Amino acid sequence: MTTQHDHKALDGMNSNIRRLRELRALSQRDLATQAKLSVTTVNRIEIGKRKPMPSTVRKLAAALGVTPEELLSRQPKLME
Repeated sequence: MTTQHDHKALDGMNSNIRRLRELRALSQRDLATQAKLSVTTVNRIEIGKRKPMPSTVRKLAAALGVTPEELLSRQPKLME
């Protein structure tokens, strides 16, 4: 069962992914390629239409240069 807390964490992660991707001047295609995911997957996660599996969170975090915990954080470190 998904809780309200889970939804808030996912909403934060969705915006973190987009913010970090844009900060690094990456397109969704670039991020998908680096994370070895489909563009559709990245897009659906960013817009909140898909809840990522833990392995997907790890791939996205690695591609964005942050830890999974930072990606899920309300205020991630914007490492450059």
